[in-house]
Amino acid sequence: MALSPEHEAQILRYYHAERWRIGTIAVQLGLHRDTVARVLAQAGLPRHGPVQRASAIDPYLPFLHETLAQFPRLTAARLYDMARARGYPGRPDHFRHLIARHRPRPSAEAYLRLRTLPGEQAQVDWGHFGHLTIGRARR
Repeated sequence: MALSPEHEAQILRYYHAERWRIGTIAVQLGLHRDTVARVLAQAGLPRHGPVQRASAIDPYLPFLHETLAQFPRLTAARLYDMARARGYPGRPDHFRHLIARHRPRPSAEAYLRLRTLPGEQAQVDWGHFGHLTIGRARR
């Protein structure tokens, strides 16, 4: 079923001018959400996404990156105290969450993974469990 040009224009207007989501447009016009997405894709106009807002930590990111580069094992609590002394207004729990995103990751280490067929190799963990008496024998 082909959509009329009026329906397509209405979909485009709701999406770009009114900034409605695809699901909302589909419900209001009684269409499937894939149909609405297809019309938007064929229009060739850029999709609008979530609005990027400035974070409270943004002014402190250069300082934090510099500090983490110099001291990568520094705790988030200590970094929070340092940022707080420089005027950071946020809470410590949210700060820890943000620091986890910006903390440098250790480089990956290469290792050899051994793969054997069942019965090809045996592994034993030696341990001492005391003595057992089986019949007259002590084991």
